[in-house]
Amino acid sequence: MSKADKLFVNMCTDIIENGFSSEGQQVRAKWEDGSPAHTIKQFGIVNRYDLSEEFPALTLRPTAIKSCTDEMLWIWQKKSNKVADLSTHIWDAWSGGDGTIGKAYGYQMGVKYKFPFGEMDQVDSVLWQLKNTPYSRRIMTNIYNFGDLTEMGLEPCAYSVTFNVTGRKLNAILNQRSQDTLTANNWNVVQYAVLVYMFAQVSDLEPGELIHVISDAHIYDRHVDIVKELIKRPQYPAPKFHLNPEIKNFYDFTLDDIIVEDYQTNPQVKNIPVAV
Repeated sequence: MSKADKLFVNMCTDIIENGFSSEGQQVRAKWEDGSPAHTIKQFGIVNRYDLSEEFPALTLRPTAIKSCTDEMLWIWQKKSNKVADLSTHIWDAWSGGDGTIGKAYGYQMGVKYKFPFGEMDQVDSVLWQLKNTPYSRRIMTNIYNFGDLTEMGLEPCAYSVTFNVTGRKLNAILNQRSQDTLTANNWNVVQYAVLVYMFAQVSDLEPGELIHVISDAHIYDRHVDIVKELIKRPQYPAPKFHLNPEIKNFYDFTLDDIIVEDYQTNPQVKNIPVAV
């Protein structure tokens, strides 16, 4: 059975049974009807996914692997903040009058900095170091730029990735300040697993561990019953995942280079209310 399913079930069970409720507190997020969107949360969730063993897609319900990869490439490859550059509409609610999400996510990835090895952006810095100094302990990105927060449509949730090479394996730690567990947990896990696969391939390395650290892992009040039903579903083996082996440059990857096989899942959960 999928280990990602087991981690998800254990995390959600812990949040529901032992989490802290925001009832009685003032909260920023609201439902479409204007009522406050309260949550049950756990602080400091750490989930470890061994990508050398399996691809961490849930089977409790399908994760749209190519759609979440499209968002990842929008940030890391296109370095874009333009909503029109995405094939989905998941960022529409945070788009401003200029059609962008401001100086957030992909915008920050495109900013150039002076590194000891030359001037480049954060993505190119990681790629350069993985090829030239793979055992460095300084291979990381951070898009939580305090100087630009007031010009961001949404302050970054998944804000920092640290890469570390052990032998031939590329490992990564994804740091996330906040996560809507039902709608976004496996979406984020899968897209950053794909990123590790891609970076490993173009750096002549192998995928290792992805460690997901979530500061505030929460379930919204209107999601609790949905989650309770979801985590009781049957679990299936993880799907097989491959990349086109011909691609040697990160900027050459497209969604067509992703191959997913034997992905058996339960039905999709539909009409999930989203708080904004």
